Amino acid sequence: MFTKTLCATALILTSATAPTFARDQITIVGSSTVFPFSTTVAERFGKSTDFKTPVVESTGSGGGLKLFCSGVGTEFPDITNASRRIKASEVAKCAENGVTEIVEAKIGYDGIVLANSKAADQVSFSLKDLFMGLAKDIPTGVEGETKPNPFTMWNEVNPDLPAIKIEVLGPPPTSGTRDAFVELAMEGGCKSFDWINALKKTDKAAYKSLCHNIREDGAYVEAGENDNLIVQKLNANPDAFGIFGYSFLEQNEDNVQGSLIDGVEPEFDAIAQGDYPVSRSLYFYVKAAHVGVVPGIEAFLEEFTSEDAWGEEGYLADKGLIPLTEDERAAGEDAIRGLQNLSM
Repeated sequence: MFTKTLCATALILTSATAPTFARDQITIVGSSTVFPFSTTVAERFGKSTDFKTPVVESTGSGGGLKLFCSGVGTEFPDITNASRRIKASEVAKCAENGVTEIVEAKIGYDGIVLANSKAADQVSFSLKDLFMGLAKDIPTGVEGETKPNPFTMWNEVNPDLPAIKIEVLGPPPTSGTRDAFVELAMEGGCKSFDWINALKKTDKAAYKSLCHNIREDGAYVEAGENDNLIVQKLNANPDAFGIFGYSFLEQNEDNVQGSLIDGVEPEFDAIAQGDYPVSRSLYFYVKAAHVGVVPGIEAFLEEFTSEDAWGEEGYLADKGLIPLTEDERAAGEDAIRGLQNLSM
């Protein structure tokens, strides 16, 4: 874990005191989805430069941003990965702790999949199916009324779905994948009800509470930040489904398969073209105050934003990252390498 013990001998950076020495190794925390991409770049960077290989930890997007925003100094991370954009509340928390210069790096796209074992049939869900199967409360059929989710079987949600128990293994609340799934899949199905969609304009808090709350009765099982564990459990139970990023599905395609969502398969081209309905952007954030103090940060950014890494034919695409467009990469390269301050 990234803890203060890692840098017990390092001098803490402050605005009033310039350090005489610092950590000699970049530290990166954050998203489990971005973790394999960041790790790959870190390993290449360590082998191709005179800098030490950065330490990369998978803490979840929320957990990583919490660590990142805790302060400026060598006992705090230099970079945090995120499978969602930083929130305004997190930017404010950063500022409270003196982290006022943040560089945002949008690195590519990913799809969130609902996967199951290849020993079972591939299933096609609608966004409405996902909401009705996983929401804590659902509409009763009478406008304005809801009830605790009574469904225990998928075919109770929709007779076209298999007659199997609703059991979905997914990430915890600290995960950017969980945040994105809730916003894209759950809310996408929730607002298919006209009266709920109208509620967004009249009572945003009630709308969000209804659309974003996942049931807590055992149908949704928090499986931590370890996607490998989810795959193991899917292989052990072919009736269960798991939620994780497309890149992880691609790495485990011999064992698991992605469900269709609104008739679209989670495939590279469908995500890249925006046809797959549950897709999101991936990011990392850099603490500008650490650049020039912790060795190698600028060189690491150059490696990550090189065509060899994040380009259409780059080694990250081979790992499952859906590349940005050429124009997006050009603009991103200028902003990232120029250490442009985050603009919300």
